[in-house]
Amino acid sequence: MSDRQVSVRLADSRDAQCLSALATQVFLDTYATSGITLALAREAEAQFSVSACAERLRLSKCRTLLAERRGHLVGFAEVTVGEEHALVSASSAAELARLYVQSPFLRQGVGRQLLRHAEALALAEGASTLWLTAWIGNERALAFYASQGYEELGSTEYRFEGQGFENRLFAKALGSGFSIVRQQDDGLVVVRRPLL
Repeated sequence: MSDRQVSVRLADSRDAQCLSALATQVFLDTYATSGITLALAREAEAQFSVSACAERLRLSKCRTLLAERRGHLVGFAEVTVGEEHALVSASSAAELARLYVQSPFLRQGVGRQLLRHAEALALAEGASTLWLTAWIGNERALAFYASQGYEELGSTEYRFEGQGFENRLFAKALGSGFSIVRQQDDGLVVVRRPLL
């Protein structure tokens, strides 16, 4: 594997501590642009403590994909199967709850690779649509999802500690190009072939 090559695999319980560290780092880098407030610190702890990450890894409807370079975690995508939203009309949908990439690895294809694996995983789990929300203050994420074929369907709000944060909801119909995802001992395998 070259120094720039990234492998993607499904996470398991042993990955909770590294997931916690990376998620906290990316969350604060993204949302604490004016410094860290008590509300942000508490939200980071509630969402990304080792125990919170371990709990999500145990949930049957949650799948976490890890991007690693030379054995080091550089990003992850979290897919929640069977998750619906009022703005998404698909009868079988999955949510891309998070796609986080560590800042030194941005603009190197890691996010795009994780997104493709997340789409394939959602499709393999029976979803016809993958949807997500992105904070309006994260211009890089808004541009990224639009460039990857996601359609903006409207606004929604993320709330914590009595504060509301406007998000844009994006969705993409799945089906073209991916048909099978399976875990093997050496990582996640995506078999590409046209769907019939």
